[in-house]
Amino acid sequence: MSPTFPSYVTLDYDGGRDEDASNYPSLEDKISKAVAVTQQALEQYRRPAVMWTGGKDSTVVLYVVREVAAEMGVEVPPVVFIDHFEHFPETVAFVEQWADEWDLDLVVARNEDFVRLDASPGDEILLADLSETTRRELERLDYEADTLTLDADTFEGNHLLKTVAFNDVIEADGFDGIFSGVRWDEQESRADETFFSARHDSEKYPPHDRVHPILQFEEADIWDAFWEFIVPDAASGYPVGFVPESADDLPEGITATDLPISPKYFEGFRSLGTESGSAKSDDRPAWVQDLGASTERAGRAQDKEDLMGRLRDLGYM
Repeated sequence: MSPTFPSYVTLDYDGGRDEDASNYPSLEDKISKAVAVTQQALEQYRRPAVMWTGGKDSTVVLYVVREVAAEMGVEVPPVVFIDHFEHFPETVAFVEQWADEWDLDLVVARNEDFVRLDASPGDEILLADLSETTRRELERLDYEADTLTLDADTFEGNHLLKTVAFNDVIEADGFDGIFSGVRWDEQESRADETFFSARHDSEKYPPHDRVHPILQFEEADIWDAFWEFIVPDAASGYPVGFVPESADDLPEGITATDLPISPKYFEGFRSLGTESGSAKSDDRPAWVQDLGASTERAGRAQDKEDLMGRLRDLGYM
């Protein structure tokens, strides 16, 4: 790993500390802050990238980055999609469709050790068949078994399939600033995040920064941004502010595939993780559900294991 973080970056890493969404009361306030953070990041970093899952939050971040980059007359940074082998097929198709539509430089991060073994989710793998690098990562987790079941929703699987794969790409491509779609309200372990978050410990990950332009957004704000800005900009003729009640409730001549919204949200999912570890919370589209009645990640298997603090210390989002 690169031993030091570049000295050309000079930032206030405390920005946003002790704040929450109430400090940004309107959607305009939230978007203005997202734009300011993004502009500063594009000015500071020489090799930024956008972490894009195909989910709603990272799509809002990607939209803001694309808009600010256009205003500044700079190229949109590369977009990194982490392939943990357990995505919904619709998620992969969505990412491919809109990467092409928006002419993105799409970088797919995978743990090549499991690609080499042609491994599939649920496979039991002998540690002896893994590379020295992967075994060393398991040692960091104090993993002592002789075999590993490949599952992105376990602590070990999440680290190997997501964090390690992402760190490999950061190091290989020399990314210095990573745009991420985390929000203060999304989970307790993210409530103390700042707009610029240093990841400079070379013993844990390639030194880089995380950039969090939408910390101040709440779930409802994310969907408001889609209907007010993202969807009308992407789908010609879509009326600004129109909120459909279903996939059948769209303006004439427009279908759900014309919208930069994963079809799983139309089906009732509010948060997208692995195919086996995600559950929809209602049969209605995500944005028409009672967003205050439950947490949006309640159906995510990884969160049920209460491991986010440990994972984030290892470099997870």
